[in-house]
Amino acid sequence: MQDPDRYWDCLDQAVEASGGGRVEEALEWLDEALRANPQGAEAHNGRGEIFWDNGRCDEALREFDRAVEAAPDFSPARLNRVELLIEEFQEHEDALGLCDELLTTSLEAATEAEVYYLKAKALFYLDDLEGALFLLRRATKVQGEVGVYRGFEGQILFEMGCFQRALRSLERSLALDPDSGHTVYHMALVREHLGDRKEADRLFTRAANLSPDLYPLPVRIEDRDFDGAAAEALGALPRELRRYIQNCPILVEDLPGLELIRVEQISPQVLGLFQGVPTTAPGASPTMGTASRSDTDRILLFKRNLEKVALDRPSLIEQIHITLKHEIGHYLGMDEDQIERLGLA
Repeated sequence: MQDPDRYWDCLDQAVEASGGGRVEEALEWLDEALRANPQGAEAHNGRGEIFWDNGRCDEALREFDRAVEAAPDFSPARLNRVELLIEEFQEHEDALGLCDELLTTSLEAATEAEVYYLKAKALFYLDDLEGALFLLRRATKVQGEVGVYRGFEGQILFEMGCFQRALRSLERSLALDPDSGHTVYHMALVREHLGDRKEADRLFTRAANLSPDLYPLPVRIEDRDFDGAAAEALGALPRELRRYIQNCPILVEDLPGLELIRVEQISPQVLGLFQGVPTTAPGASPTMGTASRSDTDRILLFKRNLEKVALDRPSLIEQIHITLKHEIGHYLGMDEDQIERLGLA
């Protein structure tokens, strides 16, 4: 290190500037720190965190890589790199590999727990909910009760349809961190599925107040307006496509029921679902003319879930159109790539 006193002084100045929202000034101080110590892992990590906070994810990843290259044992940069790969780049397999590398080293308890938590997040996004739950509980065993860990546990249990168990985990999380928007929002989701709509709406409002960018209020519309939007979306389809689905009913439900969640292995937050036999499957019943399809064929739209993904009424109408076309694509036997290529996603 060329000038250690200058290096640490610049880092202190950068932290103060960043905390005060003076981003450019903070970056200037970090640049100055790197002139005092070009291999300063803390400075590279600080630059990465600022870039990430401001949406400059590629630059953030480069800075985290430089920090790890400069100091392979510098855990904050290694953890930041993993989380960035998970949250921003969806490189979940790569993140798992980096976590496993970390676990081969000697780690403090807090860092080890964080690695298990990050591995749980990667597995969650890979739809391995059981694996995610196992690792999250290992994190809690290593570190003890942590609000974020309990909140995520509640989220996983909710996605598995274990609503009462999810409720208990979320209550523990709120006892540890009452102002967690994430936990309050998922508590609202659980209450909604348990049938307590009044309490759910109160919690949705509270989550929106705590984290308005992440959890905006649901856009509620009357049932008749929702049905009208669905009918409008159907009428906007090409005539030939409408002929194909004339014998497949389109139904609107508030939420997917617990049995449906477990039988179909779907998220409680699913927007729509096709149930039945795709038209391209061997032995599928006719789709055209007066011949009727199987009574089990149907497309479901889930009103309250769609209301939660919209920012305003026009975007809700648009999402209804998108979801209906998407499920029609599944009815016609298309996979996700085909649906996207044909503009039905």
